[in-house]
Amino acid sequence: MYGVTPPISTALPTEQEKKLNEALIAELKAQGTFESESENKKRIAILNRLQEMVEEFVRTVSLKKKMTESMAKDAGGKIFTFGSYRLGVYGPGSDIDTLVVAPKHVTRENFFEEFDAILRRQPDLEEISPVSEAYVPIIKTKIGGVPIDLIFAHLDIAQVPITLTLKDKNLLRNIDERDLRSLNGTRVTDEILELVPRPAVFKHALRAIKLWAQRRAVYANVVGFPGGVAWAMLVARVCQLYPNAVGAVILSRFFNIYTKWAWPQPVFLKPIEDGPLQVRVWNPKIYAGDRSHRMPVITPAYPSMCATHNITMSTQKIILDEMARAGKIVDEIMQNKRPWSDFFVKHDFFHKYKYYLTIRASTTGGAEQQSLWHGLVNSKLRHLVTKLELLDTIALAHPFIKSIDKVYYVKTDEDAKQVVAGNLSSVVRTENADLETSAKKEVKTEDTADGLDTKENPEEKLIAVYTSIFFIGLRLEDLGGSKQLDIQWPCQEFTEMCKLGPQYNAETDIVTIQCIKDYNLPDDVFDEGEERPTKNKSKNKKRKRSENGETGATTASKRSKRSRI
Repeated sequence: MYGVTPPISTALPTEQEKKLNEALIAELKAQGTFESESENKKRIAILNRLQEMVEEFVRTVSLKKKMTESMAKDAGGKIFTFGSYRLGVYGPGSDIDTLVVAPKHVTRENFFEEFDAILRRQPDLEEISPVSEAYVPIIKTKIGGVPIDLIFAHLDIAQVPITLTLKDKNLLRNIDERDLRSLNGTRVTDEILELVPRPAVFKHALRAIKLWAQRRAVYANVVGFPGGVAWAMLVARVCQLYPNAVGAVILSRFFNIYTKWAWPQPVFLKPIEDGPLQVRVWNPKIYAGDRSHRMPVITPAYPSMCATHNITMSTQKIILDEMARAGKIVDEIMQNKRPWSDFFVKHDFFHKYKYYLTIRASTTGGAEQQSLWHGLVNSKLRHLVTKLELLDTIALAHPFIKSIDKVYYVKTDEDAKQVVAGNLSSVVRTENADLETSAKKEVKTEDTADGLDTKENPEEKLIAVYTSIFFIGLRLEDLGGSKQLDIQWPCQEFTEMCKLGPQYNAETDIVTIQCIKDYNLPDDVFDEGEERPTKNKSKNKKRKRSENGETGATTASKRSKRSRI
């Protein structure tokens, strides 16, 4: 038996279900979710090189610590993959989450010094950005066109042979919390693959759920939606309940099960295990924080944790609404009334609400500082959402999963202040800012560190203002009368929370919040040719919201002139 209960059905797939499953796989290929064989071979070759680099890294550190050549060679070192690559659901351009495991005498400081140096010697290295102070310390890099996220852990053993696995819980003894967090990704991923009855079916179903969740903008752990691991565990549980079903049937059952699930009843892939460490394991009977989890999905590897602790009241409502919508579409697909392409239709976030909060995080400190500042503000958005949910005027606060990232070049400090406030009239030049490759961007803009703009005029100095805009859609309560919308205190507490973060630089960083109507949204959020909201279409907007059950926001729009932010 797979899972914590017997299966619901062990029925074999019908011919009709097999045909629908073939159509699903064909649609996934048409959507570009599979990588070519040549690109896959390229990834394997780079991973083999990484393994050689790790062995060189461990040997180099061992020799520096006065070990003999033989001992240094035997010390070993090994890489493990996790995330989408390990689960087999990666696509073109996906990064490879990689764990570097070393013996006890190799430290994290060695990793950020010696291994970083080895990476920089690679002839096809394109980007490298070490972040040693992150919650999970990481080196983000791109080698031969393949993005790779490298994290590190050392074990309390003298040697790490190539045959080592991480299944033994005793390997977790005598390591620090950062090592434990680093090891957890690989251990959870491996357990998931062991706990599904048919891995190929699981992978097809998960690939479809991931694409759907991304298209519908409900895929982002940091802002309160399930992340990749949580979606994987949700799919795996349905696979356990229908062990002989094909991927198309798993999708159909997926939405039927989770829209009717008795949340906050947790989702388990196996019973919670005890282990050798004095660490916290998810237990709502003991911990009040665990009792507050709204849609708990519990990791199978010791020590078990909740992968969905960030979900808020609003994001839970959004997830369940999207699941209900998807369930109706899949039901019709299973009846041959609709094609699979309808299942993957893009979200309507920027057409859904009358009011939006724009949270603008800006810096004059360069791309690398903006990458840190962006990450900090993004990580605090869910706290702003929970504070907004406490107001009796707000029925729903819907955070969007992505930001608009730009760099604006201006002439004066005063112009920079105007950009931060949202006034772009003095901007000389605008570029898209790719914050995930901040190191590369910094090299590109190195000559403009003092404001020198080589494109426009070598003699003229410009200031680069990096800006990221985050969005929260607001659905308002219908309270009647002339009650005002006052969100001053949640916004003040949010900005103060951001300023307390270690990544905040008081001299260069600023965050501002503004409430705007739908027709004032920036052009960047709409696709080319996509119709955008206008003042003249308020009646159509009202009708659409009424169809979506958003009467509160519609009524509130009548009071918009009296609303106060």
